[in-house]
Amino acid sequence: MGVGMVLLFFIATNRLTVNWAEQETKRVRQKLFVYSLVLRLCWVTGSYFLYFSTTGKPFEFAAADSVAYHDTARWLSSYNPVRVLKILVESKGGGVSDVGYTWYLTLLYSLVGTELLIPRIIKAVLSAYMVVLVHKLAQRNFGEDVARMAGVLTMLMPNLIYYNGLHLKESEMVFITVWFIERADALFRSSRMNLRGITTVLLLTGVLFTFRTVLGITAIFSVSTALLLSKKSNSTTTNRLFFMVWVVLASVTLAGGRIAGEIEEIWESRNQNQQRSYEWRSSRRDGNAFARYASTAYLAPTIFIVPFPTMVKVDTQQNQMLLHGGNYVKNVMAFFVFVAFLRLIKHQKWRDHLLLLTFTMGYLIIVAFSSFAHSERFHLPALPLLLILSAYGIENMTPSLKRLFTPYLVLLMILIAGWSWFKLAGRGLV
Repeated sequence: MGVGMVLLFFIATNRLTVNWAEQETKRVRQKLFVYSLVLRLCWVTGSYFLYFSTTGKPFEFAAADSVAYHDTARWLSSYNPVRVLKILVESKGGGVSDVGYTWYLTLLYSLVGTELLIPRIIKAVLSAYMVVLVHKLAQRNFGEDVARMAGVLTMLMPNLIYYNGLHLKESEMVFITVWFIERADALFRSSRMNLRGITTVLLLTGVLFTFRTVLGITAIFSVSTALLLSKKSNSTTTNRLFFMVWVVLASVTLAGGRIAGEIEEIWESRNQNQQRSYEWRSSRRDGNAFARYASTAYLAPTIFIVPFPTMVKVDTQQNQMLLHGGNYVKNVMAFFVFVAFLRLIKHQKWRDHLLLLTFTMGYLIIVAFSSFAHSERFHLPALPLLLILSAYGIENMTPSLKRLFTPYLVLLMILIAGWSWFKLAGRGLV
């Protein structure tokens, strides 16, 4: 399956970008949506029966969070809406950063029943439209050629397809993240601010907090940074004033209440949480004894590349093994992200894309300092944005940069081999 993922991604990317090169934008977006939806629906159906035949349930290997989401939403959907709302508001567990998906799944179960395939089909539709949003965002930032390639890369990225077959919140969370960036970017680049656009961006920011607190933090940080440092030629004092009001309102809203408490807790416990997590992973049964030596100093420099693929057999990591092809694709595409950064800095264009860059870098830096730096799930919200940068890097490759690609692949092979040894040796298997 890993070989199939890699071959499908690179061969199809090459052919589709060539075949669609002369097609008009509207037609390209239609194809992106249809092809993305077909791919995702095929995986949703196939994975449903794959998991059923291997685990006895239509959930992934060693399912935990997904089963909890399903059971909670199924229980809540048995009550009337008023009672459900009261339970969710009064609930003291889970925190703000998990309640959004629970609300969503409860509402869905109340409307269409608790059949597992229906939410996953909806995930596929949202994920397919997310590909269209990526095209719009990339076109506005880098032009049609880059946008077409970014759309194809996002359409074919195995990791973005994989989560449509699970009952986790990642598909919806990535969709909302990309929607926020696309709408904020459109608003920021427009010659006039409007109340509808500002309201949409503000609401999406609030929703991000209910899915993952750090996404809401990053949203406010990226908008504030773009507002203060961007050199937009069409920016007027009135426009900047509107954005400043937005930032102030958002900050005041967060200054009190439960969200502010979660932000403070995340910041104050960032180092302890990381160390405790690695200690637990090294001492638990079937854990890796070397995990205690992991730290931000080692993980931060590779944050655009990791996670490395699990290409060895570890009995407790079937899900990671299933995704090794997608992780390898991400490792390879990271080279072009570095190229994009080099080109933007060299030609002093980075200030033209501050919203995209600050959100991507801000979120990944937070992940690097967390206990989930090598957890593929926590990299996912930034993945579509990294693919946009990858497309820009490919479009702007120079002969001198091309010569570095093969050495990069050799280095990547060495890193993956080292990671495989790390996984086995830490468990006493070599």
